[in-house]
Formats: sequence, C-alpha cells, structure tokens
Amino acid sequence: QVQLKESGGGLVQAGDSLTLSCTASAGTFSNYGIGWFRQAPGKERRFVGGISSDGRLNYADYSDSAKGRFTISRDNAKNTAHLLMNGLKPEDSAVYYCAAKFGWSSSYYRDYNYWGQGTQVSVSS
Repeated sequence: QVQLKESGGGLVQAGDSLTLSCTASAGTFSNYGIGWFRQAPGKERRFVGGISSDGRLNYADYSDSAKGRFTISRDNAKNTAHLLMNGLKPEDSAVYYCAAKFGWSSSYYRDYNYWGQGTQVSVSS
C-alpha cells in the first residue's frame, strides 16, 4: 500500500513560483508512475503532468496548460516527486494532488490507485 503526502501549497501572487512535493511511504517508488492533478471548486480533476521512471531515467509529460511553466521531477532514492510551478496565474488556483500507479504515469485520473490528500494553491492577481 503506497501512501502519498503532498506539501508546499500556499497563497502566492501572480507571477510567483511554488514547488509542491509528494512524498511516498511504502512500496518501491521507482516502480510507480506519479501524476499531478488539480481540482478547482466546481470543476473536474485535471491532469497537470506526470513522471515515470525506468529505474535509470525519468520521463515527464505535461498538460498543455503546464508546458513551459511547470517542471516535474522525482528522486527515487528519497521517494519524492516535485512539481515546480513558475509564472503562476490566478487560474492555477486549485487543490493539487499527487497520485501513483504501478508502471507508467497516465493523464487519466481513474488509472491511479493511490492519492494524497491534496494541498491548496491559491494565486492572487
């Protein structure tokens, strides 16, 4: 059973940067694809990006809204993944979740078996 916990959310101003972290306990972290999702009030959960590992190299992919502004990384030795968000906009405000699935990451939230509790990101204009 993989347990995930996000941290690093908060209130920032437009244009600021913020790094979210996702720490996993239990399981072999490198075996899991990690996805980052966000959900704003009244809206469905949306894919932000994901990162997979073949044990030697990491492979990341991003949603169109995240490309060029967000960077996902992972440290398998520390069971941690990060989401660096640059140039934040008010429309980036949401609860951000990390999720894990065995194998490669996916952009479809129902593919994931394990979820963190989420961390709030609020961006003021």
